[in-house]
Amino acid sequence: MSISDGRVDFYDKMKQRFLSFKKHKYMGEVEHFKTLAEVQSPKFMVIACVDSRVCPSNILGFQPGEAFMVRNVANLVPPLENGPTETNAAVEFAVKTLQVQNIFVIGHSCCAGIQALMTMQGDENPSLIEKWVGNAKVAKLRTKEDANHLSFDQQCKHCEKESINCSLLNLLTYPWIEERVRKGTLSLLGGYYDFLSCTFEIWTLDFKESNAVSHGSKLSVKDRVFWC
Repeated sequence: MSISDGRVDFYDKMKQRFLSFKKHKYMGEVEHFKTLAEVQSPKFMVIACVDSRVCPSNILGFQPGEAFMVRNVANLVPPLENGPTETNAAVEFAVKTLQVQNIFVIGHSCCAGIQALMTMQGDENPSLIEKWVGNAKVAKLRTKEDANHLSFDQQCKHCEKESINCSLLNLLTYPWIEERVRKGTLSLLGGYYDFLSCTFEIWTLDFKESNAVSHGSKLSVKDRVFWC
């Protein structure tokens, strides 16, 4: 079975890509893949957007076994109080079972999920997308406070980064994450990929013994690095 778009047979393309992967990657590292078949020990948990233009493995070169990943609309992490989702279930498995050392939340430019968040009007019957991106409503409020004088596109870019920080703060609402961060056995990282300029930013938050998360306080960014 195949699906053709003009002269391009995408199933055939996927087949050729798979066979190329098997020949050049799998067969070249067969012992490594046999080991991975038995156990995985990734050092990173990556939370990224579902956007087809943003593939962490492609952008950052993660190899099989290096990063445990979950992707959702706008790369959001709901706070513990919002209940179970596939995202926090994946985070729980990564932290408690795989014992990853880093959780990396990666956002990006021109995010449709953030645009939906910024244009929400509080409808009585919100869409599924609106209900989901509502997890980042604090990022929207902070954007309106800090960047209301900017254009809509600039506000969205501001919110894209602010929502990453909100997700990092939301991660700290999970006791088993907060405990590990305080002990220094788990790092929380934010990343932002701008595919318009092909640049990447990475940073951490200044988490202190202040109980700031419980009060919704904003933690300052530190150790920001810009790759271009």
